Amino acid sequence: MVSSGIMLQLKKQSNWVQPNVEITSSSKPVMLQAYLDAAKSVEEANVFSWEDIERIDIRPNKGIAKLKSKNNWEIQIDIETAEIYAKNFRRSDIIESIHDGSFFSEVVKYGWFLPSGILLLILSLSGIYMFFIPILKRRNRS
Repeated sequence: MVSSGIMLQLKKQSNWVQPNVEITSSSKPVMLQAYLDAAKSVEEANVFSWEDIERIDIRPNKGIAKLKSKNNWEIQIDIETAEIYAKNFRRSDIIESIHDGSFFSEVVKYGWFLPSGILLLILSLSGIYMFFIPILKRRNRS
């Protein structure tokens, strides 16, 4: 758990954990205009243009697209008809940013949380080692 947490903290710095996002020439997804129009109808999300959308997560096997606005509202839309299925405030990103320290600042994330995670991993491994050494020594004496 600790080692995966450390890897997730470094996901933006490592192509191995998460591939880099390539920047294209266009920033306006013209093919998805119906999704933007549907998102604009959700007042709480404060969506007026593509600049107000942080990301779109399309799940073809579930037939849904999730649009996340910059103010943390998630709008679930049918990928075929652009009908809105659900609109909810999304708290998981806020909780994750608190957990990894990025909520506070990049300095806190890498200067406090990352070293704490590495130290916790070292303490866990040394604790497991210290727990099993006496057991192994007793077995070898017998």
